[in-house]
Amino acid sequence: QVQLVESGGGVVQPGGSLRLSCAASGFTFSTYTMKWYRQAPGKEREWVATITSSGGDTNYADSVKGRFTISRDNVKNTLYLQMNSLKPEDTAVYYCKTRRYSIDYWGQGTQVTVSS
Repeated sequence: QVQLVESGGGVVQPGGSLRLSCAASGFTFSTYTMKWYRQAPGKEREWVATITSSGGDTNYADSVKGRFTISRDNVKNTLYLQMNSLKPEDTAVYYCKTRRYSIDYWGQGTQVTVSS
């Protein structure tokens, strides 16, 4: 079955960096577009970034453009999100997601807290 497992979250000071990972299994990872989302306390889940199956095309929410980089390793079946210049407003639970046969699959999420 499809499984997505995020890791790499933690507590970081403003201006710091983190790299999130999402380990995928149960499907042919290299053929699917992957996305990162986040959900801050009391807010709706919001889209952060998208990467196509080959990694050749990426898109970002305006709020993270220029600071975050989405990437993937299709040999390791792993999705990444490099987050630089972190701000307190980036504090959220971060999720990876894919859609397969019209069904959305989500990981369990990893907490990112940006605080001094």
